[in-house]
Amino acid sequence: MLERIRSAGGDGTLIQSDLSCSDGIHRFLDLLGETGRAVDILVNNAGSLVRRTPFLDFTAELWNQVFTLNLTSAFLISQAVLPGMVERKYGCIVNVSSVAARFGGGLGAIAYSSAKASLSAMTKGLGRECAPHGTHIDAVSPGTIDTDYHRAFSTQQALQTVEKATPMERLGTSAEVADVIVFLCSEKVRFIQGQVIEVNGGFLMV
Repeated sequence: MLERIRSAGGDGTLIQSDLSCSDGIHRFLDLLGETGRAVDILVNNAGSLVRRTPFLDFTAELWNQVFTLNLTSAFLISQAVLPGMVERKYGCIVNVSSVAARFGGGLGAIAYSSAKASLSAMTKGLGRECAPHGTHIDAVSPGTIDTDYHRAFSTQQALQTVEKATPMERLGTSAEVADVIVFLCSEKVRFIQGQVIEVNGGFLMV
């Protein structure tokens, strides 16, 4: 990925850390600070349901891990980069929520859907708070996207059922979600703030 960026005339730095634990988040922030680069665009895309688990089988440790990865990491990283955006009166944050935030998710995904619902709510509250400071805060809410994520956590039968329930009669692609993120990071977003954009082929309509 970095080579593709450089071949297109850009530059970047790769940072790797485990955002499902507090130590990993703070390590990431330390490494980000060491780059000395201002952050104008932040996409909070870290997330996973970790493993499907019935509610009564959840441990506090697993619940906290899922929330740390899907919500707390976005909170702490946003909090770290927002002061610079506010000072420059320019910047945008795009949180990646999920359609699960609106209907509770599949079986065994209660912690994931709860964390994503909280992320959507945080997007709205933060959008309201940051609106006077030239900073845009929005989110995308993907439906079922044809990625390794769903191949790991869903059965083929379940994916076929989703396809049949989707008016566009197919799963989405990563590129289709990325296109919406790029739009939300562009100048075309001038009068959009605190919105959660559904990208689900009509599976669930606002």
